[in-house]
Amino acid sequence: MKTISKGFTLIELLIVIAILGILAVVVLVVINPGERQAQARDTGRISSVTQLGRSLQAYYSTKSAYPEVGSWANDLITSGELSSFPSGIAYTYNNVSACTIDSYVQPGIDGTYCYGEDQVNGNGALVFAKAESTTYRSKCVSPEEAYFVFSTEDSRGGIICSSGDPVPWSAGSMTYAP
Repeated sequence: MKTISKGFTLIELLIVIAILGILAVVVLVVINPGERQAQARDTGRISSVTQLGRSLQAYYSTKSAYPEVGSWANDLITSGELSSFPSGIAYTYNNVSACTIDSYVQPGIDGTYCYGEDQVNGNGALVFAKAESTTYRSKCVSPEEAYFVFSTEDSRGGIICSSGDPVPWSAGSMTYAP
């Protein structure tokens, strides 16, 4: 009499493992871990830019002037508006580089945040960082790049598209990306 064994054959197990492997590869391609990490770093940049922008507003309300361009980070700390400057967040995806105005880039290691002040026209100050993830960068048309900004004139932060590092603008004159 023939005995029937209960269990899977080696070929059945190999087929199931192959199917699971193919599904895992498809899921990884769809998820794109590099993009997800870039989005997480961008979230940190948005938070820090907003924090720095609010600190600039507080600085202005106590001093009636914005910090000097060359020492803006140090000025915010010595005035007590910041207890410490936010850490820089390195750009590692999509070949993004930090702002191009080197003297305004802070902090010294992994410089991420840039500052601009309009002393001539009185259009306030601006803190900004470049976007790294495709999610934000796709909101702009080449050659423009996406920037996370906080404008003291608009008293708000958001995403703008610019073909170069942004400069302060008059209140309500800039269009923020959705």
